[in-house]
Amino acid sequence: MTNIVNLRQARKAKARVDKAKTAEENRARFGRTKAQRQADSAEEHRRAALLDGVKLDRDGAK
Repeated sequence: MTNIVNLRQARKAKARVDKAKTAEENRARFGRTKAQRQADSAEEHRRAALLDGVKLDRDGAK
């Protein structure tokens, strides 16, 4: 004897699984804490300042 499948419930279950998969992908892609974003921003500013500090000024060369 086979199992009877309610297509409406099966469709909703598949939609839940797909939605959970999309949410997991988004958490991996965009899910960073405010502290992590601030730390990355501070690191980027530090690197920019370091590069600006070692640039050679070609216009005023003697």
